[in-house]
Amino acid sequence: MQRISVRLKGREQKYDIIIGAGLLSNLGTAARGSLVTGARKVAIISNRTVFDLYGAQAEQSLRAAAFTVNRWLMADGERHKTLRSLGQALAFLSEVGLERTDAVVALGGGVAGDLAGFAAATYLRGIAFIQVPTTLLAQIDASVGGKTGVNLPTGKNLVGAFCQPSLVLIDTNTLKTLPRRELTAGWCEAIKHGAVGSRKLFDQACGFLRGPLDPERLAETVAAHCSFKASVVARDEREEIARTDRSSRRILNFGHTAAHALESLTHYRRFRHGEAVGYGMLVAGEISKNMGMLSSSELQLLRDAVALTGRLPRADDLSIDAIMKSLARDKKSVGGNVKWILLERIGRSRIVDGSQIDRKILRSSLRAGLQKIS
Repeated sequence: MQRISVRLKGREQKYDIIIGAGLLSNLGTAARGSLVTGARKVAIISNRTVFDLYGAQAEQSLRAAAFTVNRWLMADGERHKTLRSLGQALAFLSEVGLERTDAVVALGGGVAGDLAGFAAATYLRGIAFIQVPTTLLAQIDASVGGKTGVNLPTGKNLVGAFCQPSLVLIDTNTLKTLPRRELTAGWCEAIKHGAVGSRKLFDQACGFLRGPLDPERLAETVAAHCSFKASVVARDEREEIARTDRSSRRILNFGHTAAHALESLTHYRRFRHGEAVGYGMLVAGEISKNMGMLSSSELQLLRDAVALTGRLPRADDLSIDAIMKSLARDKKSVGGNVKWILLERIGRSRIVDGSQIDRKILRSSLRAGLQKIS
């Protein structure tokens, strides 16, 4: 078992991320150890697919630890991460009588985690929240850092809150039941971490993808990515607007600027989030090369790494004009300009104001980055 303690700068609060095979059976004990004395009830928020696989085990473990357990199952998919679903979740928490000492447990991928965390952040002005991520993307990225939220028709995650979990419990056995596309999505996020974090982390992810599946190496790889993200979040929990240094949490948005546009334009139906990030990284890489920041050889390393993750849905049929318009509505814009995360080399990023990127470079980079990866 791997254990990572997340300590937030300037705050006493900390929480543990525990990682290993078969940990779901220890959920109750771990939850009891992470919550305040007197916690009586937990509410599981999940979806039918995940709950059918792991819900009974989670409930059994929590009940064995003397919790009263209730569950609410949301519809599956990013397009259901809405204010309407949030309202339904909050009504459920109220109906089952959760109190300030109780907790919400997110069992599922990033969608369930985002919505459950936002519900926990707003119900009774904030109650405890436990992440039990069951997808690779959620395990290495979405479950760590405290970002929660829902989508609006105009864009992704435009309404949300920071809500740090009390515990993240990662059972790597849940990855055995993931569809291939979900694994691809997760590994794209792993490549993102390495691209902006360190060449060592980048090479570790690529090496795992090239080698045979090894459960021990899998747990070590997941732990390495959790540790990296936790270190970034610890230095810049709320992604401070004024920060443009390489320790800013913004670097984790590498690939996300174009990705959010792709997701929004296709109504969250064509791409898994990580798949869109795969294309978004290539677009950002093309911009970096075209601005003279990134060598062609480094861009090729990035392209090869994304190719290792698996096949991505087609993106070259989307309107460049429509993507450009969507980019202008990015929620991370400051002063009317998008802040792009670009690369100087694998493992070294730079935050660049969108006003510094020529529109011709942006258009040509979108065309090149959205081409089919061979």
